[in-house]
Amino acid sequence: MDRAARIRTGTFPASPDDPAADHRVSVSLAHLRQLEGRARSLSFLPRQPVGSALNGRHASRMRGRGLNFEELREYLPSDDVRSIDWKVTARTGKAHVRVFTEELDRPTLIVVDQRMSMFFGSLHMMKSVTAAECAALAAYRILDQGDRVGGIVFGDTHIAEIRPQRSRVALNRFLTAIADANSLLRADAPNVAPMSLNQVLQSVRRIAPRNHLILVFSDFDVIDGLTHKLISALSRKNDLVLGLVSDPMADEIPQGLRMVISDGVMQAEINTGDKEMHRDLTDMARGRLATVHDWQRSLGVPVLPLSTTEDSLPQMRRLMGLGPV
Repeated sequence: MDRAARIRTGTFPASPDDPAADHRVSVSLAHLRQLEGRARSLSFLPRQPVGSALNGRHASRMRGRGLNFEELREYLPSDDVRSIDWKVTARTGKAHVRVFTEELDRPTLIVVDQRMSMFFGSLHMMKSVTAAECAALAAYRILDQGDRVGGIVFGDTHIAEIRPQRSRVALNRFLTAIADANSLLRADAPNVAPMSLNQVLQSVRRIAPRNHLILVFSDFDVIDGLTHKLISALSRKNDLVLGLVSDPMADEIPQGLRMVISDGVMQAEINTGDKEMHRDLTDMARGRLATVHDWQRSLGVPVLPLSTTEDSLPQMRRLMGLGPV
């Protein structure tokens, strides 16, 4: 079985953690496990602090746990009249009520982008590391709250799906998939066409058709009109939160920068001292970020701006209206 297949099925053997590894560049399973204690300071429950980005003017109110239909039976004097099913009552000639029970938990699906576009960072850490750490922090806290948690981890050539479960085994599979996908990111990785975000969102739609909390940590590279439609469809039936991971160089590309870039086969020289080239690069980078931020206005989808300039936990706490650790 090849490496990508093992990642998809969660059977990839965990590699030993290298104590000399820089966790700002890459993450290991051991590093992600070390985040568990810190995750307890976060909350993904429906009631959010006043300053939380999940409780903002544009954010949809997190629905919380839903109801499961149990049975249809005849009306009893102690029943709430609002639960009467009038269609069945009219058809049978006797009052009937629908009985529901509250769900014991709310399933959460965490989507983690580990494509080569995420293997970039100009200051503190790689975008891939920011996404991995934020996903791990969220997964630990959500499971600790008693909810089911699962995820989708995808790179350029592979995708791992872990359905939401209230299980440490499932959580470990999810974290292992993140660490293994991250281990494939390196400067000499083969040049391949990146996996479409739309393909991943289709998988999300299949696994989480309704009443899920969906967290997406990505730089949202290569999006189009279909992406907008899929985001809209997911947000109508779920609580969707987008963690937009960016690097400051995408906001303000330095002028006068000369560099050679390569896809492993061909090379090209970029000179941002050229005003036209600098403008085109800046417009392309800012345009993608603006499109994602606009989904918050047009679709009511909360967007959490995550940066590679600082550690993951402090910015997660700040975005959720919490003070310093």
